[in-house]
Amino acid sequence: MTVYGALDIGGTKIAGALVDDTGTLVARAQRPTPARESAEVLMAAVTSVVDELARHSMWDAQSCFGIASAGPVDTAAGTVSPVNIPAWRRFPLVERVAAHPRMPAGTRPVLVGDAVAMTAAEHWLGAARGFDNALCMVVSTGVGGGLVLDGRLRTGRTGNAGHIGHITVDLHGSVCPCGAPGCVEGLASGTSIAAYAEASGWTPPPGGPATAAEVARSARAGDPRALAAYDRAARALAAAVAATAALVELDLVVVGGGVAQAGDTLFAPLRAHLAGYAVLDFTRGLPVVPALLALDAGLIGAAAAASATPGRSTAIPTRTAEASGRTAAWTA
Repeated sequence: MTVYGALDIGGTKIAGALVDDTGTLVARAQRPTPARESAEVLMAAVTSVVDELARHSMWDAQSCFGIASAGPVDTAAGTVSPVNIPAWRRFPLVERVAAHPRMPAGTRPVLVGDAVAMTAAEHWLGAARGFDNALCMVVSTGVGGGLVLDGRLRTGRTGNAGHIGHITVDLHGSVCPCGAPGCVEGLASGTSIAAYAEASGWTPPPGGPATAAEVARSARAGDPRALAAYDRAARALAAAVAATAALVELDLVVVGGGVAQAGDTLFAPLRAHLAGYAVLDFTRGLPVVPALLALDAGLIGAAAAASATPGRSTAIPTRTAEASGRTAAWTA
């Protein structure tokens, strides 16, 4: 069995896994992300996850190691500057993970953005399999995306192509932590959904957290403030999807991440608003579907991306896009 190591680092959790060549997680570890702590406290949480994986019997059998991180990332430099993790700015994550004492000799981790990893996973095994042109999005603590164009994952020069969360959709909106006004992330992330609902007078259950999941629960019960928060998020996502479709022409949009777990509470208004924004003939009727690989897509995609790095041997096969007859691959 061929095994790949993987990390998936976001604003809420740091997850790690050993993934086999069928995309199955052989082992998994997870810690909360201490997102407001120092750079070294954050790195200690990453190390703790790697420590746990390294105790697994298959650890030494891994052939490569992939890291998916919230972005922006710089894949060439091996650094990360996640908008929702303030202490990491140009943080040398690849170098630090490579220095772990149990990392197999000669292993240099491969870095990709978390949404790019999700895109690789969904194109390999999930909802985008068989499609040549797809936008895959992660809507969670932040909002990210990745693009498959002409059957290939397109990551761009620094690995940030498709970063849809930082498209401006409200010219007069609040300034995002990235520095731009009215970003999708500031309107549609789980944090933004909960904050908007609270500002509108919604309150979580007594003793419960103010999260997007709780807002979704209230929306399903008919709370108009919760419904409005999800409608606002869906409108922002729809505007960004329509803009992307107009630029590159898409066959499919896949939406994953924690907020997507709200189901029709998100997808129904998203599809309705998209019909109003995507009005050109070549953008109209664009399917929007939930991700199939749920919350482990980042880990599976990090493994896939590491395996597909040029110069590496790999047991993960290139997929044939059954829907179009073209060859699908993950190279940039």
